[in-house]
Amino acid sequence: MPFRYRLQKMLDFRIRRKEEQLQEVIKAKNEVDRIQGLIDANNEEISGVIYTMRNTTDYRQMDLYDKYLKHLYDKGEELEKQKQEALQALEVEKQKLVEREKEVKVLEKHKERALETYKEEEKQKEIKELSEVAVQKYFQKSREKKEEEGEDI
Repeated sequence: MPFRYRLQKMLDFRIRRKEEQLQEVIKAKNEVDRIQGLIDANNEEISGVIYTMRNTTDYRQMDLYDKYLKHLYDKGEELEKQKQEALQALEVEKQKLVEREKEVKVLEKHKERALETYKEEEKQKEIKELSEVAVQKYFQKSREKKEEEGEDI
């Protein structure tokens, strides 16, 4: 009889949960990358405004540029907060993934032990069968030997 793991459905379920959690980690990582892209774009815009302000702007428009720069800096701070929140969410998702991996490893280890036990039991059965066959052959040969001795006499 071939080996059949009795908790295979549970193992498959846990593997699916681990894969789903891996997808959640990827989504969280993509969100962090998206926010970082927004931060980079905001910083580039700040640099462009500062360059324009210093090189080509009339002094009468400086107040407008200052207000716009303040707006960009506030936007940058808000994006940094969002990035920190996204990083925290990413860490939470990573912790969940680690837990899922541990759950899968536990069942895989259990399955390996069950397989080893199964193989050992099969080996013991085979040895027992071979032993029984050997005992039967021994008695059959001894009976034949006695019959031959009885005929010889």
